Formats: sequence, structure tokens, C-alpha cells
Amino acid sequence: MEKTKIVVVCGPTASGKTALAVDLAKRFNGEIVSADSMQIYKKLDIASAKPTEEEKQDVVHHLMDFLPPEKSFSVAEYVRLARETITDIATRGKLPVIAGGTGLYINSLVDNVQFDETESNEDFRLEMQKLADEKGNEALWQKLNEIDKNAAAELHPNNRGRIIRALEIHRTSGRTITEAKAMSRLEETPYEPCMIALNYVDRQQLYDRINKRVDIMLQQGLLREAKEFFSHDDYSTAAQAIGYKELKPYFDGEKPLEECIERLKQQTRRYAKRQLTWFRRDSRIHWITVNSDTDYAEILENAENLVKSYSI
Repeated sequence: MEKTKIVVVCGPTASGKTALAVDLAKRFNGEIVSADSMQIYKKLDIASAKPTEEEKQDVVHHLMDFLPPEKSFSVAEYVRLARETITDIATRGKLPVIAGGTGLYINSLVDNVQFDETESNEDFRLEMQKLADEKGNEALWQKLNEIDKNAAAELHPNNRGRIIRALEIHRTSGRTITEAKAMSRLEETPYEPCMIALNYVDRQQLYDRINKRVDIMLQQGLLREAKEFFSHDDYSTAAQAIGYKELKPYFDGEKPLEECIERLKQQTRRYAKRQLTWFRRDSRIHWITVNSDTDYAEILENAENLVKSYSI
């Protein structure tokens, strides 16, 4: 079977994935398939760091900004849509460029994970929802961490829906979601991936980028977007997005804005750390080293050479 060549630009938030993916797509006649679990939602523009039309540079983006915030969306649904999209892009003679930081989406797609969506336990789901309501999302996340550290490392504590799904799979099947994924990798992947990520030698440099991004988000209207978000009671799934929950105490009059902003920056840095932990387990990823004096043109050239090496 001739495998479809794809480029994957992954890594932690604020590392520069979007710009690099767009430039690679322009250079190699590609289209981008988003692998971000929050950018799929409509209206969540600023909090999810959804690229603007200017940042897209006329490059076609798929699986972004298409789902109402009140709708739930599973990894299995993402993989199905992404496969269909990649087939369409490749059939038209273009290069599929997968770009995003949701490691579970990326690995499930690249490794051709087959999902069994039949296992469900509604009573258990409600029990876990109640636990999170009473003791907080951190307690729910810790419950997952005790049985499946790999899955917990990928998920933000606010990502209640996917944490509950992982716990549900364990309850109904006796297997962790990590084990279920490993067992499902029975079909050979149809893809030949060139996987690229940016490695900041000084972690503080990445954290500084994150802090600056949050400041820019606030300038762009994050508070207005968050206020609108909280006016809807049915946005439960999309509430996983970092950028809203951290600001809620401000809107509720419980904490000053400055404290909530610092909390937002802290939670985003922690999320980036978990992303790095996830992606560093994948030996297929080519890490491009970034120092404080690294020029972007050098980063792009290195990435282009990696893609060329795959005979694309």
C-alpha cells in the first residue's frame, strides 16, 4: 500500500506552530488540517488562539471554526473527519499539513487508532459530573492520573468531557484509554508523516511567549469574548478552553482581574509543559532547536529541508 505523505507541525501552545505550518503549506502547495480540540468551535476565537484571516495568508484551513460551542466532539469523530479531509486534499494533488497541539488528536490520526464508541455508562458519567461539580475539575483529573498518567498528561484539568470519557472507558472495559489505543493499533497506518516541532532550549523563552500571547489576547478583546461565553449555560463542552474558566472569578466578583490574568498565564504555562511531556515521547518528531537569537528564516529553512527529505 502506498502511503499518503503528510506533514505534522505540532508542539506546545505559543511555540510558533501556526506561522510555521502556514509557511510550509505555501512552500509545498499544501492545505492545513487543524489538530486543535478548541479551535473546532465557533465563537471561541481569541481564547483558542484561532488564526486570523491575515495569519492564514490565503492558505486553506480545515476542521476549524465549524462546531457550535454547545456540541460535544470526540477524538473518534476528529479522526474520522481528518481522514476524510486528508484524502480529499491528497486526491487534489496537494500536501496535507496537520497543525496543532492536541497530542491525542495527532497520535490517534497518525497511528490510525480504531475507536470503539460502544462502551458507555450514563450513570457513571453523571457520577463523575457530580464529583467535578462538588470537588472541582482537579479532583476529576487526579482520579484519571491515578489510573492512566499518560492520558492525564495530555489533558488539561478543565477538559472535563474527555477526562470523564477516559474514566468511563476504564470503568466499562477495565482498560485505560492508553491501553485501548495500543490494542486498537492493529491496522497499519495509511500515512507517512514528517513530524516537526520547535524546541526552545530555554523554557523561559517559551513561557515569555505564552505570557505575551495572553496580554495580546486581552488587547484583542478576550474579556468581551469571555463575558459573551458565560452568558450561555449550554457551552459546557467548550468550557474546557483555557482562557474562560480562569476569568470566571472576575466576572463573578470574587477575584480582581489581575489575579485572574496571572492564573490564566500560569495555567497556560502548565498546559504547555504537559504538551511537551506528551510530544517528547514520540521519537518520530524532528525537533528544531530555537535559541534566543534564532532567526525565523533559519527555523523555516530547517523545516523546509526536513519536508524535502521526505521526497515531498
